[in-house]
Amino acid sequence: MRTPMEAFTDVRPAIDCLDLLTAPVAEALRGWSGGVPVTEVRYVDTDPDKADTAVLVANYGSWLLEQSANCVVVAAKRGGEVTLAACLVLAHTRADVNGVVRRHFGARKASFAPMETATGETGMEFGGITPIGLPADWPLLVDAAVADAPYVLIGSGSRRGKIIVPGKALAELPGATVLEGLAA
Repeated sequence: MRTPMEAFTDVRPAIDCLDLLTAPVAEALRGWSGGVPVTEVRYVDTDPDKADTAVLVANYGSWLLEQSANCVVVAAKRGGEVTLAACLVLAHTRADVNGVVRRHFGARKASFAPMETATGETGMEFGGITPIGLPADWPLLVDAAVADAPYVLIGSGSRRGKIIVPGKALAELPGATVLEGLAA
């Protein structure tokens, strides 16, 4: 089975590329803990115009679609309270926001957060939001298929560059809950 590392010519430990990452992502890597060493988190420099999944896989290899994950920011509303959270699902699927996410938070309504909210609250660029470096109080819902993947290609916090990380490391991120069926 191919790994995402095979699609790129320059794959480096992300900890050696902190100057290429957004501040929240760099800070999270500096404070990395868990069962997977930070050196297993890798960075690849990519063209920002190729950040969107469909364009990325068309240019770097269609097989990457099965090994890429998207991080989306959601807003769950209950009463007058809004809970912002992130969902991480494989790129060829979609987060079940109106079903699994809404029920998980016991919310009346759940929806994708507005772009301005997602980027403003995370300090990351739209099209590059990643689960690494999210606000400390945010829940992170990880689809079980992502957690089970040997390696996953995810955003780096900006449209330029991607991060390759073992799925089990994503399941260990702060605030992470692994859910079966998060992806539809």
